[in-house]
Amino acid sequence: MIIDILEIQEAAKIIHGGGVVAFPTETYYGLGVDPFNPEALAKLFTIKQRPIEKPVLTLISNSEQLSLLTSKIPSLFLPLCDLWPAPLTLVFEALPSLPSLLTGDTGTVAVRISPNSLATALVDACRHPVTATSANISGKPPALCPDDVRLYFGDAVDYVIEGGEAMGGMPSTVIGIRNDELTVIRDGVISLQEIMNAVERFQHADSNSDNFLRKK
Repeated sequence: MIIDILEIQEAAKIIHGGGVVAFPTETYYGLGVDPFNPEALAKLFTIKQRPIEKPVLTLISNSEQLSLLTSKIPSLFLPLCDLWPAPLTLVFEALPSLPSLLTGDTGTVAVRISPNSLATALVDACRHPVTATSANISGKPPALCPDDVRLYFGDAVDYVIEGGEAMGGMPSTVIGIRNDELTVIRDGVISLQEIMNAVERFQHADSNSDNFLRKK
């Protein structure tokens, strides 16, 4: 995929200014704002008509950016982090300083590294995490292309990165931890078998671990 650096830089500038940018991910188009800016998050929720109690997932471009979102990386997540970049979202304990609109007052934050090069380039250019909630009105099908984004939002989205048509299909798999066990919160692209294989490799390396995967 060819990356237009000037386009990415312009999109990052808009996000830094509190705007909303639509961009392709490995599944659908997403809406990116600065996750640390409550006003930008409020705009995002307004244009999506999204219930405020629903948290918003974030993209990072490297594992070092996790420290901007969480202070705790559970050992159970270590083998799953090794699967990144992938359509695999992990739910971490959130830093208490994160905006409530980002976390939905859950005390958690959902994170992944996208395998889409445009998405990762955007996060890199921003130098901090970026939201990646699906580009759609809540309850409607996610946008697959820039025209879908414009049909949903018109001028309410400040910038659309022209990344062609997204692949669609299943969303990212979402994994959390409950009672010291990995829990599948949402089925998605990464199969249960792939997750189990990663966990088994971890357990083989740590014979003292008796944690196991539990499906919600």
